[in-house]
Amino acid sequence: MAKTQLNVRVDEATAETARERASQRGMSVNRYIEELVRRDEGESGRAFVQAAADFMKEYEAVFAEEFGGRDTNPR
Repeated sequence: MAKTQLNVRVDEATAETARERASQRGMSVNRYIEELVRRDEGESGRAFVQAAADFMKEYEAVFAEEFGGRDTNPR
């Protein structure tokens, strides 16, 4: 995958924390930041799926009443 440069400004304490955490994990700061962003992206996707599942569970009776046992995906 092609890489692109991204410049960000953070306070010195945040920069030092990033350096320390990356070092503890045996990786570069660049790699550490990449992994944080990827993890955050994955968590957003999981949060969306969980919210959708919660919505369907909460309104299951409404959907059942409205659509009954009809097959909404005929073959």
